[in-house]
Amino acid sequence: MNLEQFTFRLIGANNRENRIRITADWVLEQFEQFYQEFLEVPYQAKAAFEQQHHSTSIWLSRHRLSLYSSYIHRMGAYLQAIQPNISVDASFLNQLEDHFWRVIEHRYESDVAYAFMHSIRRMVYRDEWKPVEYSTLGFAESSDKYPVELLKHFPVKDQVTPELIAQILNEVPEFSIPYGDIAGDSSAITWRISRLAGRRGSSIENLEMIDAGFYRNRGAYLVGKIKFADGSYAPLIIALLNNNKGVYCDAVILDHHLAHNLFSSTLANFHVTTRYYHELSAYLHSLMPQRALGLNYSTIGYNHVGKVAVINEIKQEIATTGGLLDTAIGEAGTVAIGFAGPQSAYNLKVIRNHPTKGYKWGAFEGIDSVKAKYSRVHEINRTGSMLDNIIYFNIALEPELFAESLLEELLVEASETVTQQRDMVVFKYLIVQPRMTPLPVFLENTGEREIRIVIESLGDCIKNNAAANIFNKDLDARNYGVSHFLKVYLYDYDALEVMVDVKIRSNIDRFDGEEDIPDWYFEDGFVLLPEEIEAGLCIRDRDHRALFRRLHGDLLTTHYWEKLQNELTQNLVPAIKVYPDSCKLHQD
Repeated sequence: MNLEQFTFRLIGANNRENRIRITADWVLEQFEQFYQEFLEVPYQAKAAFEQQHHSTSIWLSRHRLSLYSSYIHRMGAYLQAIQPNISVDASFLNQLEDHFWRVIEHRYESDVAYAFMHSIRRMVYRDEWKPVEYSTLGFAESSDKYPVELLKHFPVKDQVTPELIAQILNEVPEFSIPYGDIAGDSSAITWRISRLAGRRGSSIENLEMIDAGFYRNRGAYLVGKIKFADGSYAPLIIALLNNNKGVYCDAVILDHHLAHNLFSSTLANFHVTTRYYHELSAYLHSLMPQRALGLNYSTIGYNHVGKVAVINEIKQEIATTGGLLDTAIGEAGTVAIGFAGPQSAYNLKVIRNHPTKGYKWGAFEGIDSVKAKYSRVHEINRTGSMLDNIIYFNIALEPELFAESLLEELLVEASETVTQQRDMVVFKYLIVQPRMTPLPVFLENTGEREIRIVIESLGDCIKNNAAANIFNKDLDARNYGVSHFLKVYLYDYDALEVMVDVKIRSNIDRFDGEEDIPDWYFEDGFVLLPEEIEAGLCIRDRDHRALFRRLHGDLLTTHYWEKLQNELTQNLVPAIKVYPDSCKLHQD
């Protein structure tokens, strides 16, 4: 039913019940069209990987994110045009939702369809965002059972062999192009797995792989588990790249903490060639139990299902612990107010009406400008080094969830965003991120081994962000956080600049005592002096600063930044560091 047919039928409807039924049928047809396009993206990503079209892969990530909202905005605008009274007719929308639910409740993707309908309702009625209760819609909370189509099992007789690994490489992704050296890659992976088994002191019974390819940026991944005889398991993630010699295995990941880092929602979404997203999310949760279930839905591209899961998790955490949402640890933000539950996996934040006295970037451009930067980060390739932002609009939460002092601060300092209405706290928007330990707090409360790992990760974070055409001009360590697995992320976005617009200059050639003002001082835009990056981090400990200089001295040179800008302006996709060098197979 195209728009013309829908309009004709709706105009000809002789009563309210028929108008509801016709509208519900049209919404369902539009949803099916959207969902088909959505499901095709992973296979397009697979083709982009095979053809080495890296820029296409990046575009597909943006396209998949925008596909949902483009449908919702177009449909909402049309419904308002053809039925002008719909925006004030809440009972019509309630009946429309009820009828739509009865039609789709037995479908596998019923939760996605219902979110689609709910988003259209919010578009035309602009009411408060409330999480849809999906607990009866088959949310995967157990990893005990999976459809046959999701997993492939590769039994191990005596020990893992190169022939068995080659079988996995050939059968799971089913590429249309050959491997460059499948025998060599299989042998290298076998050696790594055998070494792990030796350390574990237990024989391997089975290799279990998700029967799908995971595609993102330049790479593809095969994901599964190594199951041991003693009942334990280890992740088995094979990272694949492609060049003119064919597909090759770049790395193998066998550690739980590296699996968590790889699947962080801070990266662009994975495109996975399976439609079983509930079972897939549950399997990933079983592989990485310390990672919240809701984040796994978002990681594989089901962002709106993930939004509901996350807000429900936050409420459940508070109900279970008996704690309240209160001010986040670390120094208070100059632009944002951060808060969290005492044991929550998430941090929440809103933008202040006006920054505090510590703000150092001249005139404040306003709340909308800052929020736009957070939205942009959600839509780009985050390269594993920027926290994704789940942004809720017009969301209402119970005041009983908040500590009294926090609620008072929100209603005063963020009054343009937070109000109390009808016994509810209503947020014009609410930003939710995975919870991190602020970098300065971490550095003051940990040992030297962990500090070295984190300082190295900090430099990688800055480099990865720049490779995504993002530069954080406020390099202050307070804008960076450390995950449970010692990975550093940028989580404050009010000082972001487009990397290719940054002016790379230097004062190194100026001699001591020179009093003339340098030419760059009069240039428009932001000027980066690489030699000042170390000082800009504001890391207090001298030894920690020296360690950063040893590990990432290239960041302090103009050559590094100018080379990167040249790659970006040529529409190349600069390489990023997704996993440590120790995982790479070429070291064997």
